[in-house]
Amino acid sequence: MISGPASRPLKAPPRSVVPTPPLLRSAASNPPPNTAARPAEPLPEQVCGGRRRRAPKLRRRGLPPMSFRTEASGGLFSALRRSLLHQHQQCRRITKVRLKWVKNRSLDHVIDTETDLKAACLLKDAIKRSSTGFLTAKSVADWQKALGLTVPVLRFLRRYPTLFHEFPHARYAGLPCFKLTDAALLLDSQEKSIHQNHEHDTVERLSKVLMMTKTKTVPLQSLIPLKWDLGLPDNFMKTLIPNHPDHFRFVKAASGDAYLKLVNWPESYAVSALEKRNESNEVGGEYRQFKRGQTALAFPMNFPRGYGAQKKVKAWMEEFQKLPYISPYEDSRHIDPSSDLMEKRVVGVLHEILSLTIHKKTKRNYLRSLREELNLPHKFTRIFTRYPGIFYLSLKCKTTTVALREGYRRGKLVDPHPLVRLREKFYHVMRTGLIYRGRGLGMIPPEEILLDDVEDETEQEESEEEELGTSEGCCEETSEMDDESDGQE
Repeated sequence: MISGPASRPLKAPPRSVVPTPPLLRSAASNPPPNTAARPAEPLPEQVCGGRRRRAPKLRRRGLPPMSFRTEASGGLFSALRRSLLHQHQQCRRITKVRLKWVKNRSLDHVIDTETDLKAACLLKDAIKRSSTGFLTAKSVADWQKALGLTVPVLRFLRRYPTLFHEFPHARYAGLPCFKLTDAALLLDSQEKSIHQNHEHDTVERLSKVLMMTKTKTVPLQSLIPLKWDLGLPDNFMKTLIPNHPDHFRFVKAASGDAYLKLVNWPESYAVSALEKRNESNEVGGEYRQFKRGQTALAFPMNFPRGYGAQKKVKAWMEEFQKLPYISPYEDSRHIDPSSDLMEKRVVGVLHEILSLTIHKKTKRNYLRSLREELNLPHKFTRIFTRYPGIFYLSLKCKTTTVALREGYRRGKLVDPHPLVRLREKFYHVMRTGLIYRGRGLGMIPPEEILLDDVEDETEQEESEEEELGTSEGCCEETSEMDDESDGQE
């Protein structure tokens, strides 16, 4: 043993106080010859904090062997701590601002009226599919929730006599039955003509939905609820899909569920609505710079009143817009799920999905059913309230609907699809029957239905926003809207 100072000899600590590691214990019990005057061999180099750093050498045997283990482990822990801190800074660079929900009266009015319009169109399609050509009140009694109505279906059918003609059953006189009026049949024939003339556009929209998914497949149980929003024909599984075998194919999973699969990848379709918008404008050559990878594409923002002038919101949105734009048709599995880049990718996917709908809106639950296929996080619906300049979340009609703000201007669609114009005629016929009841049948000549444009008698209100909550500012940290909307449906 090597002695210390003359007054106090240095003693090795007992095994019970400082345990010796097994590897060093075996080496100490059988020391090699001539090791007392030779220092121990240095350990291999370690990488700490991005710099190559040589581990400290062992001292002479007079020092407890645990001292080396403490120094080496401390260096590793500090390096790990610095690495985690660096990753955290990469993941969270933007300061988030939680904004309070602001009501938009004009968009709520659109969602309210189109809820009845969608229910009437679905009932019209159900009557057309019926082998008898009519529906009984008993057969539609349980359809209220599926149609999204707040009133019983029988009362809804009787509310619009210009679309649905009521008559008694042949065998059961007390059983009401409903068939389509001549005006409804004429509108249905026009709808079929639009689907035939714009079939290529319908194929492109459906292909884009499949192209955004991870496996290029979508379960039919998730696609059928989106049928009305995407502008698909009622019998698209029997007409549209078989007519285009080079685009689509039905497949069955191991669980027995039916899926729609994309057969090939049309490269010309892999352009998002935001890229098309910037490509057509090319303001200041920004799109050309984006194609070279020199800049990012900015989402159009339309903030509610009182938001745009706030410094916190401005700074937040400027930092968000500077992030690189990732196309929703690109593979995103290499992106960190907790990064700001992934959040902007989620915003881009939701923006593209809503852009593909012909009414620029859909129900939130329909998007939830596609969460796994679109590679979205679990709580992706909070994006709608976090970015009120891009999306609007409505709670009208006992459901939650998501609308794309840039698609509307003063309560009307900016670029309506031909099918939307036909549905406006459908609503005109509905409203005539609601106001004039049975007399409305004689007030709608066929020539008026065949016109390209029908004046909308409903006065669209201007975009008036009503702030809910206190008036202490729009940047208050609130989550009531998220909690309330998450608990619905």
